[in-house]
Amino acid sequence: MWRFFVLALIQLTGPRLQIVPVSSNEFNHPSHKLPQFDPRLIPVEGVDAHLPAVAPAALQPDALRQRFTAPPVWSPELLAEVKFTEREPLHASVLVPIVMRAQPTVLLTQRTAHLSTHSGQIAFPGGKADEGDADACATAMREAQEEIGLDPAMVQVLGVMPHYVTGSAFIITPVVALVQTGFTLTPNAHEVDDVFEVPLEFLMNPVHHQRHAVQWQGVRREWFSMPYQEQANGQSTQRFIWGATAGMLRNFYRLLSA
Repeated sequence: MWRFFVLALIQLTGPRLQIVPVSSNEFNHPSHKLPQFDPRLIPVEGVDAHLPAVAPAALQPDALRQRFTAPPVWSPELLAEVKFTEREPLHASVLVPIVMRAQPTVLLTQRTAHLSTHSGQIAFPGGKADEGDADACATAMREAQEEIGLDPAMVQVLGVMPHYVTGSAFIITPVVALVQTGFTLTPNAHEVDDVFEVPLEFLMNPVHHQRHAVQWQGVRREWFSMPYQEQANGQSTQRFIWGATAGMLRNFYRLLSA
């Protein structure tokens, strides 16, 4: 069980974006000298408030099922990442778990802060495919069970989104699924610091899709963030969703808004 990325720098190339994700291991590799910075401190350059939000009715379970049963013609906004390794590609999957509450939510995890790699990162449950996995969906389901204890019996897979190829040569399949309420989670305490939910309506409204950029080695690099202010038990916590996780959510927005 692991995460794919800590940083995801997005390079603008014509009408589309290319994402350059960087793990903390890759920071230390002499051939992968990408900038280290706190993405929360990079100014917001723009917000996509001009784009329409996905209608609440389209976020309900039956509408989501129909979207995958009879998908529209659409294209993901975020394409293959800029390659920065010569190793052989590896297949991986993440689960995009949508909890079927009255107002649907997306289940996300936050890595423990003490880990030497990917500490504090918000991400979907996911990881590398094993030989025994029947397909990409089986990989995502297995990883979700291992990481957060999500019972596969509570999960209905709707379908998959197009591959998301990282610069570190992972071919990731996002697996979208509905999760019944009433589940009990047992997170892997070594890897997962917290499991939380963000309203799907919030994530599918581009008014919350912020654009950031840095200039590095003469190249402008951009990425999305979707900061969510969680209110729970009388406390307010910012969940800073950004980089590749935000990128896959942006692609999901494009599918639902097509």
